[in-house]
Amino acid sequence: VQLQASGGGLVQAGGSLRLSCAASGRSFSNYVMGWFRQAPGKEREFVGAIKWVGGSTVYSDSVKGRFTISRDGAKNTVYLQMSNLKPEDTAVYYCAAPRTYGSTWLLREYEYDYWGQGTEVTVSS
Repeated sequence: VQLQASGGGLVQAGGSLRLSCAASGRSFSNYVMGWFRQAPGKEREFVGAIKWVGGSTVYSDSVKGRFTISRDGAKNTVYLQMSNLKPEDTAVYYCAAPRTYGSTWLLREYEYDYWGQGTEVTVSS
């Protein structure tokens, strides 16, 4: 299983970016896919997650209302649309997937088994 994250870059505060996470090696139907981020000098933190079946989502309070997670089954890809970006959103963003399928929300780093390589987002003030 491989997860390939892309789409990061430099953006001004208030701007938008869309990150992609392309999955290969298996289908992620019936799985929860997550996004995490790690800012310089800080621990990795949960950003949000999506249930592949039905597309329901959950977000951390820090990004709720600004970030949107979606998926494309045909492309086996999950997206993180980030809007109204703030300097504190600067981080390396990771997508993640669990080894086992299920419908329970996975909000913690240790609940995920597969990780993308990360894509860096820098928000300038």
